[in-house]
Amino acid sequence: MNLLSHGMPDVPHDRHYRNDLHACGAPFPAFARFVAEATLGTVLDLGCGQGRDALLFARAGHRVLGVDASSVGLEQMSAVARAEGLDLNAEVADLVSYRPPRTFDVVVLDRVLHMIHAQERMTVLSTAMDAVAPGGHLLVAEGPKGLAPVREAIETRQWSLPRATKNRLIARRPPA
Repeated sequence: MNLLSHGMPDVPHDRHYRNDLHACGAPFPAFARFVAEATLGTVLDLGCGQGRDALLFARAGHRVLGVDASSVGLEQMSAVARAEGLDLNAEVADLVSYRPPRTFDVVVLDRVLHMIHAQERMTVLSTAMDAVAPGGHLLVAEGPKGLAPVREAIETRQWSLPRATKNRLIARRPPA
């Protein structure tokens, strides 16, 4: 278990996380179903907070990297991962400037895009999509307005959309 920090200052969610160890609640059922059916692989959870999705994937046997600006949330997630012996690493970083070290079988953006300035959302989405390995998946949870540009980006890149609701989607990058 590694927690890499890039000198990020306290962020707004730090106080929220300190006050509630389960601030974001349980994983969404659609994501939990995906994890139950997924082949083991590598996962990048961008904006993972306290790790609700990162821990879900790690508990299912995936190798996970969780990235967030909140060192508090990441430390809480890392403590759980250590206690359970999970293959989960954490990295403190600003999502707008973050560049993943490699591609991943699954990339998660769970209720993250709406917290990023509008002019920077597409940068984060593009980074997330570029981090998905050929044949891999992108999981996104957002409100209907937030999902509209995600759907457009998926169509532009000609990815498939195996599952979608008004608030969640699972997209698949074409195989190489």
